[in-house]
Amino acid sequence: MKNTHLNENKKYNHLLLENKVCVIVGGASLRSIGYATAELFAAHGAKLVLLDLVMNAEIANEVGTAIASQIGHKPDIIYLQCDIRNTSDCDKVIEKAVAHFGTIDCLVNCAGIVKSEGMLSITDEGYDLIMDVNLKGTFNICKSALKIFTEKQAGVIVNLSSLSAQRGGGLVGGSHYAASKGGVISLTRSIAREFAPMNIRANVICPAMIETSMLDGLSEKQLNDVISGIPLKRVGKTIELAGTCLFLASDLSGFITGATIDVNGGIHIH
Repeated sequence: MKNTHLNENKKYNHLLLENKVCVIVGGASLRSIGYATAELFAAHGAKLVLLDLVMNAEIANEVGTAIASQIGHKPDIIYLQCDIRNTSDCDKVIEKAVAHFGTIDCLVNCAGIVKSEGMLSITDEGYDLIMDVNLKGTFNICKSALKIFTEKQAGVIVNLSSLSAQRGGGLVGGSHYAASKGGVISLTRSIAREFAPMNIRANVICPAMIETSMLDGLSEKQLNDVISGIPLKRVGKTIELAGTCLFLASDLSGFITGATIDVNGGIHIH
């Protein structure tokens, strides 16, 4: 059989997301995975829709200025406030994104909250908040994006789960956090299976110990104890997680769907 794979790609281009419209949830903090992903995607030619519960004009200016300083030009971004716990909010921001850019091509959901506490200390309100943001919120924004993806018969979803979902907690976050992130894995696999015939891919990333505000609650001793158990002997950088998002969002991963990708420095080799 003749090898034609080189001809199937019209060209090789270092801009992996040139003119792709990518929705990124959770990018208001410059220390966040969402921000690092936005910066890297912009560097690769993407047009961006940045969603966050706390998004406002001041944060938008800060994020846009930071990205511009890194990539050397003003990024093509719209900034929208969104509470992903609310289905109407999710539908409205996706509609605004389509109205502005004409379509959306990719959704990367980096939003999430964490709280470390023993199971017997978790209140009904605490449980509901974690599940509503991490799992219900992921469901809501995926559903809103899928309405567009099914119409165009194409699209990519990248969801962030956690190592806690794979090993039953043990690092940061209580049992409600681990359960919510376990649900994100199952949800993503379900989306991948249901929507693959429509040329829609969905994959999930399980990070561990990334340099974000989620580590702020750990003492130096606690952090060092965790690092001692990581084969690479360090925590991960947000740009390293963003690189995985870039791979999964781009055509380089065109035959990957329903996958769970570990970004954990080797702490959970399984």
